Amino acid sequence: MLFPVYWMVNTSLQPAGGIVRGDWFPAAPDLGGYATALRDQGGHLVTSLVVSLGSVALSLGLAAPAAYGLTLLRARRTRLVLLGVLVTQMVPGIVVADTLYGAYAELGLLNSSPGLVLADSTAGVPFAIVVLHTFMRTIPREIVEAARMDGAGRLRVFRSVVLPLSVNALVTAGVFTFLFTWGDFLFALTLTTSGPVRPITLGVYDYLGAHTGQWNAVMATAVLASVPAALLLVVAQRFVTSGATRGADR
Repeated sequence: MLFPVYWMVNTSLQPAGGIVRGDWFPAAPDLGGYATALRDQGGHLVTSLVVSLGSVALSLGLAAPAAYGLTLLRARRTRLVLLGVLVTQMVPGIVVADTLYGAYAELGLLNSSPGLVLADSTAGVPFAIVVLHTFMRTIPREIVEAARMDGAGRLRVFRSVVLPLSVNALVTAGVFTFLFTWGDFLFALTLTTSGPVRPITLGVYDYLGAHTGQWNAVMATAVLASVPAALLLVVAQRFVTSGATRGADR
C-alpha cells in the first residue's frame, strides 16, 4: 500500500526524464522537480487551501447549530430530518455538479472560490450534521439543565457548553470535510472552466497533458499536494481518536 507513496517521492527526486528511467533510490537527489512544481502549481495549492478552509468553516458553521437543533426535537421528527439529510448523500455528484453549473452561470459564480466553497459544502454539511448530532446526543442532560438553571439561554448554552464539549466531533467533521474538498475533482472540473481559480487536482490533471516528459515535476506536485492532508491528519489524530468522556472532562 505504501509502495506508490515511496515511488512518488523517489521519482520526484530524480532528474527530469521518463519515469521508467528512474533509479530505485535517488543517489544524487535533484530538487529541480520541486522548483518547477512550486513555480507552476504554487497558485493552485493556495487556491485549494483557501477553498478547503472555506468549506470547513461554512460546513461547521451551518451543521453545528443544525445538529444541536435536532437534539431538541422529538425523536420522530429528528429521524425524519436525518433521513432527508442522508438521502441527499445518495444523489450522484455529477447530477449536483450539472445542476450547480446552470445556477452558477446565472449568479456569476463560475470560476470563483466562493462558488467552489458552496459546491463542496453540499457534501460537507450533511456529513457534519450526522457526526455532530450523534455526538451531541451523548452530552449529559444534567450539564445543559444546570446551565439553564443558572440563567443561560439556549444560544448561550450552545456557545458556552455544547460547542466546547463537542470539540472532538467538530474536529472530526472538519478533517473529513477538508480532505473531501482538498481531493475534489468533479466540482472543480465542472465549475471552473477557465481563469486563475484552479485547485491543485486540476493543476495535476492539466500538468500531465502539458509536461508528460517531466515526471519529476509531476510527482513533486503530487508530493506537495499530499503534505497538507498528511499534516492535518497527524495534528488532528488525537482529537479524532479521543472519546466523549475526555471532551467532557475539559
